[in-house]
Amino acid sequence: MTADAAPAIVVTGLSRSFAERVAVDRLTFSVKVGELFGLVGPDGAGKTTTLRMLAGVLRPSAGDATVGTASVVHDPEAVKHDVAYMPQRFGLYADLTVNENISFYADLYRVPEAERPARLHRLFAFSNLGPFQDRLAGALSGGMKQKLGLCCALIHQPSILLLDEPTFGVDPVSRRDLWLIIHEMVGRGTTVVVSTSYMDEAERFDRIALLHEGRLKAIDTPGNLQRSIKGEVLIVSTTDVRKARDLAPALPGVRGATVFGDTLHILVDSAAARQPAIDNQLALAGCRITGTRSSVPSMEDVFIEYMSDATRGYHA
Repeated sequence: MTADAAPAIVVTGLSRSFAERVAVDRLTFSVKVGELFGLVGPDGAGKTTTLRMLAGVLRPSAGDATVGTASVVHDPEAVKHDVAYMPQRFGLYADLTVNENISFYADLYRVPEAERPARLHRLFAFSNLGPFQDRLAGALSGGMKQKLGLCCALIHQPSILLLDEPTFGVDPVSRRDLWLIIHEMVGRGTTVVVSTSYMDEAERFDRIALLHEGRLKAIDTPGNLQRSIKGEVLIVSTTDVRKARDLAPALPGVRGATVFGDTLHILVDSAAARQPAIDNQLALAGCRITGTRSSVPSMEDVFIEYMSDATRGYHA
């Protein structure tokens, strides 16, 4: 993309309410052509509602978005020509084979018959679904169903791809394969917008928008967001992680603490200066320390920081 190229997507004051609940609240951002863009946030953050509006299948309550050259408010049907939208539960037909599902979507998108063999060959090549093209979709594993969903979404070679949590509930190997497919599409120039609640996936994006309760909390590259968190993180392994979590915020130099699995992430002004006292105080309180190491803030730490209240404190 050249510096003066028009964005692939421009979102301006986009909002959506359901009865009294505001699901998406005045979002404004843009996505560059050929960018891998992430909508990141917990369940209920507004990710799915945002993607449905961008796909032209849900009308905004206020605001607008231009996807390609079409307005989702004034011409939602035109949006669908250049966009592929894969919801979390993609509409595969269980009683059709892999090949029949793809052919159905090729018919739906009016893909010329002469172009289908080459497109199918390419889709099967990067999805590894070729050996399974005669298998019923209902007999596929979860990861293979997601790959098939991607193939169906890509058969008409869209310029913009919208994916709603494509790796949710998928095994690690299939998850890796799905990301390889996504990166290949971006490498070919496709603009891809992906929603996810998995923080370990956030670093894969060119830029991410952090959403919380329908609002945009931050938007930047993963690296810049990590650098925006002032301080360092002490990762503490202890026998009583929740007790340690409750005690840590009162200790000098500690901005807050959050449990991640069986470890405690403590945000401090200086890891080297604060670690001895923190280890000692937690041990005196009955929390046996089995290991402590320092780290730069991870995307999980960034997420917790930005999802906090208006004071932007670091909370559990």
